[in-house]
Amino acid sequence: MSGSRRRTVADPPRLAVVGTSGYAFSYLHRARILHDEGLVRFAGMADVRVPSAAAIALLPEGATAHVGVDDLLRRCCPDITVVATPPHAHVRVGGAVLRAGGDLLLETPPVLDLAGFRTLSRLAAENGSACQTGFQSFGSPALPVLRAAIAAGKLGEVAGVGAAGAWIRTDAYYRRNPWAGRRWLDGEAVVDGALTNPFSHAVATALLVGGVGGRDPAEIALELYGTRDIEADDTACLRIRFDRGPEIVVAASLCAEQDHEPYVVVHGTKGRAKFWYKSHRLELDDERVHLGEPVDLLRNLVAHRLDPAGVPLLAPLPATRAFASVVEAVRDAPSPARIPAGWIRTAGEGASRHPVVRGIGEEVAVAADRLALFSEIGVPWASAVRRGAQHTG
Repeated sequence: MSGSRRRTVADPPRLAVVGTSGYAFSYLHRARILHDEGLVRFAGMADVRVPSAAAIALLPEGATAHVGVDDLLRRCCPDITVVATPPHAHVRVGGAVLRAGGDLLLETPPVLDLAGFRTLSRLAAENGSACQTGFQSFGSPALPVLRAAIAAGKLGEVAGVGAAGAWIRTDAYYRRNPWAGRRWLDGEAVVDGALTNPFSHAVATALLVGGVGGRDPAEIALELYGTRDIEADDTACLRIRFDRGPEIVVAASLCAEQDHEPYVVVHGTKGRAKFWYKSHRLELDDERVHLGEPVDLLRNLVAHRLDPAGVPLLAPLPATRAFASVVEAVRDAPSPARIPAGWIRTAGEGASRHPVVRGIGEEVAVAADRLALFSEIGVPWASAVRRGAQHTG
């Protein structure tokens, strides 16, 4: 790491956060907690906008706020940097962190195509840096239990992994920033669709559970649909196939009657497992397992830096290679097909207004249960139009 400050082995690593609003604000809280525990020295924050008073108040004495990542890296010389910017800035900002020799935690979605994945992977290797992604579900205490059950053959041979999610997203959600609901902004890909942002954790977790997250897919089939006048999809499903290993099917919508807790379901020849990745509940056949809190991925990165051999990263960038292929496929797919108005009703008013697609909560569940796309399970508005994209690894 560049900089004139002399350090000793006993010094806690210097931590910085890029991004101060939205979800980035939670990282400021976590950075301050780690600082107060003596595990890191929270050195500074950066944003292209002026941070709020609440963000500034989280800085400990001696920490500084900066305009942009370059000034932050030059003046603070952080050992670890969290990048929680808009996704289309991840490769540029994360790349600057890695070039400076620091370790990186990159919020989700980490990259928007394979080119970005390769760039950050190369920079991490060249500079000897660790690169953690922000897929919180990867730190779930349920995952080791589920992996052990699969390895022990309790579920038999795993044929496929499904995932389902259905949430409400109001008009206010799509007004939250200039890139909301966009595929492109000022010539840059942003790919803010259902599968690639709000339900990116469902996709990435299904790939991880299936043991195929670090591979190149042989084929990706997509069905993308929309109810709003936006570029991106708000209802979608996909199937991912590999040369070997289980197939992955994910179905999701932001047009539900009510919020449904998203989950991943493992289909084995001898049984099934269901993992609710936000609440960390696990069901193995008929047995429900309630476990503790997930491991904080920032805390895991700090521990890994201090003991690389003894503490592996829980959400390393290489484990998200297949996810990067999915985002790229969605980016390059045909525009979403419009769901016919007869299947949509409007709920709420003003900023709380949101479209509801009739029956979508049940349909995403059926798709995950049958490992089938909407058009294959008889969804009426999906049967007439099939929008697909394929990627060959």
